[in-house]
Amino acid sequence: MLTFLVRRVAAGLVLLYVLATTAFAMMSLTGADAARNIAGTMATPEQIAAKRHELGLDRPWITQYGEWLTHAVRGDFGTSWFGGDSVSESLVLKAPVSLSIVVSGLLLATVLSAVLGIAAAVRRGWLDRAVQATAIVGYAVPSFLLALLLSATLAVQLGWLPATGYVPLVSSPSGWLRSITLPAVSLAIGAIAATAQQVRGSVIDVLRQDFVRTLRSRGLSERRVLFRHVLRNAAPPALTVLSLQFISLVGGAVVIEKVFGLPGVGSAAVTATVNGDTPLVMGVVVYLVLIVVAVNLLVDLAYGWLNPKVRVR
Repeated sequence: MLTFLVRRVAAGLVLLYVLATTAFAMMSLTGADAARNIAGTMATPEQIAAKRHELGLDRPWITQYGEWLTHAVRGDFGTSWFGGDSVSESLVLKAPVSLSIVVSGLLLATVLSAVLGIAAAVRRGWLDRAVQATAIVGYAVPSFLLALLLSATLAVQLGWLPATGYVPLVSSPSGWLRSITLPAVSLAIGAIAATAQQVRGSVIDVLRQDFVRTLRSRGLSERRVLFRHVLRNAAPPALTVLSLQFISLVGGAVVIEKVFGLPGVGSAAVTATVNGDTPLVMGVVVYLVLIVVAVNLLVDLAYGWLNPKVRVR
């Protein structure tokens, strides 16, 4: 198990290095002139050149990347070129916002997709057809469009939930829950649709296996067969899809945060990219990749626990 864990961690570190290098190289090719944006439209060429020298933008990008990497491995991601704030401190303040909607959306998707998928596989008939039709519609509707519809109806017209803004959990648990409900639901719909279909298909495949008929012939109740044997064998494929959906939720949070006016990492990433704020962009990249790697590692461990054969790969 230790070898299995070490291999997964090593693969995650390689992925982090490759994506960080790619992101830094792409930032140098975007054409965004951070020095000009900071100096302002009325700045003279001499002032812009001085700002470029101050930021180190007049050096080769490989030299800039080497300096950034040297500090990053020590946990120092520098300061934002525009706000002047520490990138690490800024991410610590914004991370709870993004994690609130992503984790809530993932939990909502996990519970509802499991319930709908199992119900469709076991009951079949009209319920199965209804779940499949609903899943297709839910998967086809973009999350940002759903977010706009929910905001216009439930927030603006009915006034049930706030349309914009974020309330920290420590300030008001009820206000926090109200502020993340619409963003989390908007993110979760697509994940529910995709994962419910996978759960349904996996449960149906396992129910057709010979060992299930053997367990039933021994007099075990349907509930025990389903929840103690069928679900454990059907879980690995669903976990794989759920981990992919988590990555999709992280990406979708960028747009959702803009729609609902949430001060999260996604909003910061969009603004930093437009401005050419390389330190903040790189901090966001590392932060997001670390989260994805950590979640995939947990999924791999769960997969290994459910299927011991995976541990020896």
